[in-house]
Amino acid sequence: MRNAARWATTLGLTAAAVLAPLTGAAQAAPGTGPSALYAPSALVLTMGHGESAPSVTPERAVTLTCGPGASGTHPAASSACADLEGVSGNLDALSMRPGVFCTKQYDPVVVTVEGVWQGQRVSYERTFPNECVMNAHGSSVFAF
Repeated sequence: MRNAARWATTLGLTAAAVLAPLTGAAQAAPGTGPSALYAPSALVLTMGHGESAPSVTPERAVTLTCGPGASGTHPAASSACADLEGVSGNLDALSMRPGVFCTKQYDPVVVTVEGVWQGQRVSYERTFPNECVMNAHGSSVFAF
């Protein structure tokens, strides 16, 4: 049941993140307006405590839309989009910020990212040893 609830939440938020930017574009003629210049970039990020995504119920979930502008429920959407642009959307390339020190306490946190980045499907999962390490990676992308 926990897994079904997790997938329902993820799919619902993904649909909202992907479709929300398109609602305003429906009024413009096809191929016109600023949104026609950008491939869609809409992501749903979730976080929960545990070893792997199938066994974790998301504790937090945010949406992040990048392009033509940064928006969504992510608390630092602009800087998160800038961080993702800096690594061309490669979530594995996000590294720990210099000067951040975390304890070695093991309280695993799983982050998932689902959606579309510049027109390409994204499905990402990573387990961090604790929330401090998660928040320190990718500057603001995982800090939600």
